[in-house]
Amino acid sequence: MSLDQNIIRTYTDILREELVPAMGCTEPIAIAYASAILRDALGEEPQVIRLSLSGNIIKNVKSVIVPATGGMHGIPAAVCAGVIAACPQKKLEVLCALTEGDRKRIADYLAEVDLEIRELETPNPFEVEMVGVRGEHSAYVHLVHRHTNVSRVERDGVDLTSDYRSTGDSREAAPQADRDLLNVKDIVTFAEEVALDELKPLLLRQIEMNMAIAEEGVTGDYGASIGKLLYRGGDCDLRNRARALAAAGSDARMSGCELPVCILSGSGNQGMTASIPVVVYAKEQGADEETLLRALIVSDLITVHQKTGIGCLSAYCGAISAGCGCGTGICYLQGGRYYEIAHTLVNAIAILSGTICDGAKASCAAKIAMAVEAGIMGYEMMCAGRQFYGGDGIVTKGVENTIRNVGRLARDGMSSTDREIIRIMLGEA
Repeated sequence: MSLDQNIIRTYTDILREELVPAMGCTEPIAIAYASAILRDALGEEPQVIRLSLSGNIIKNVKSVIVPATGGMHGIPAAVCAGVIAACPQKKLEVLCALTEGDRKRIADYLAEVDLEIRELETPNPFEVEMVGVRGEHSAYVHLVHRHTNVSRVERDGVDLTSDYRSTGDSREAAPQADRDLLNVKDIVTFAEEVALDELKPLLLRQIEMNMAIAEEGVTGDYGASIGKLLYRGGDCDLRNRARALAAAGSDARMSGCELPVCILSGSGNQGMTASIPVVVYAKEQGADEETLLRALIVSDLITVHQKTGIGCLSAYCGAISAGCGCGTGICYLQGGRYYEIAHTLVNAIAILSGTICDGAKASCAAKIAMAVEAGIMGYEMMCAGRQFYGGDGIVTKGVENTIRNVGRLARDGMSSTDREIIRIMLGEA
């Protein structure tokens, strides 16, 4: 291989860390996961729960339906569902443990528990603190930075963190593979050359899960049915089929569908956006399995690369990054390599960057449809010899420099936008 072994190992580890299953929107599920840990650590259902959340989590949980709750939505539903599920070992699939009979128990528990929710003053976009009390005993759970990163668990002041972390009982955030090593040139080389033995099961699971919920979205009646509207019973062209199926997955997921998805950058919507259009294009052109899997590696890693500078949660809609990513995956399918993929990505970035994230909800499906459109348009522009040049808005010379500009825009430029979005959603004057 022409790549350094450290890059090969790092990129493989990134995909292992990113491509994990989740049932439901990941922010409410992270709350449910923390609640399940709280219940497990306490040894019984808390009578009192005090929950503190970063503003971005509140934003993403406020309007979305929590799976397996009978249509309940928001933070209280997520908390109570996690307590009743009481299955922390399932992590982001914690609500899979719930039965039909548990739905009434969730509603009953919500009426019984003394639950207080407040916004946490923190510089971290993702942070959860939860205290539970029953009788003389109390428990504490802290998640930070990532949806399953357990920073601290206590029962009656005794540290139990090591019982809930696969990486040992360090109080520091669990280490991740170094995403700063990501760059477009090496991503394309990695996708071309890496042996697929280790990654194939992850990528096939991504395809299976995300296509299943996409099909559910176009056949069922979910949310605003954006995917079904575009799909027209299958009577649509390739471009709209790719947009429709990606949007349909979000329609279903945001409306409480109990099918799991394979997430990316901590988001099911991003996981579906980065993968479903690539699968649709691969099927249309009759691509073999190996070509499809390598195209997915390009889309997945370029999506993560863009998100690294932006952060886990922000005012910048993550579906846009994934839509740009899927455009590069489609480009790879058609034989494009570094030069073509870099131009596709810069074109796509220039189109919709700056689209706001105002929480998880039905309209995410429409944003996904437009994000996929941007990715495809970026690719078609490249094919026609058209491109955006340095100096066109945030586009600058060099694909890595343009990606850095997006991170700067989202992380620094849109920070006040993020705070204002949260204030608006919370009804503050």
